[in-house]
Amino acid sequence: MNLIDETAEIADDVDLGPFAVVGADVVIGAGTRVGAHVVIHAGTVLGAGCEVQDGAVLGKSPKLARSSTASTAALAPLEVGDGAVVCCQAIVFAGARLGEGVIVGDQAFVRERATIGAGTVIGRGSTVDNDVRIGARVRVQTDVYVTAYSVVEDDVFVGPGVCMTNDSTMSRHDTSYALRGPTLRRACRIGGGVVLTPGVEVGEEAFVAAGAVVTRDVPARGVAMGVPARVVRGVSDEDLLERWR
Repeated sequence: MNLIDETAEIADDVDLGPFAVVGADVVIGAGTRVGAHVVIHAGTVLGAGCEVQDGAVLGKSPKLARSSTASTAALAPLEVGDGAVVCCQAIVFAGARLGEGVIVGDQAFVRERATIGAGTVIGRGSTVDNDVRIGARVRVQTDVYVTAYSVVEDDVFVGPGVCMTNDSTMSRHDTSYALRGPTLRRACRIGGGVVLTPGVEVGEEAFVAAGAVVTRDVPARGVAMGVPARVVRGVSDEDLLERWR
């Protein structure tokens, strides 16, 4: 048995699994498959050929703490591009936008006003916080935390267990303090277990070795390692992304 609001627009060939809940004014495009126990909140728009796996929740609103810096403005509906996949028990909030062919892994969490570009993969159990911009063809591995106000450009690789931070005071600040997430420039690579401190920038085609703690900017094509991370050499021409496309 499914619970479908009468205002929902669902293409004729959509495959709805059992116990799905579809809210008011939801749009589900042709050829989309929706698994069992999925909840799709009001206004959510799913493109054609999407897959929403068992237990996923789409378009929910945030519940913010009084101390939260996130905007309380009304949210636009969640938009999910053609061919995107939201895997089992993942949660994607209202106000987010997923591009064509995006994969959001099992139990991953994508917050409001996050945008994720075409062909990007968000790994199992990873969190993309509010107001994050992620480009196209990015690979975010398992158990990554992408903190609020971060920018991740196209073709970046983020290894498993990476932690990004945005508050140098750890919440002991007044309202004039601005949170600043890291910026990861095009095609840079971040190794497993790396910690990125607030506001740091990793340059285009840079490489940060596993386990490093990045406390200062890494220049384009720099290879950084250690605690704190230091640049030890440059990325060779043979190791640039264009060589491996």
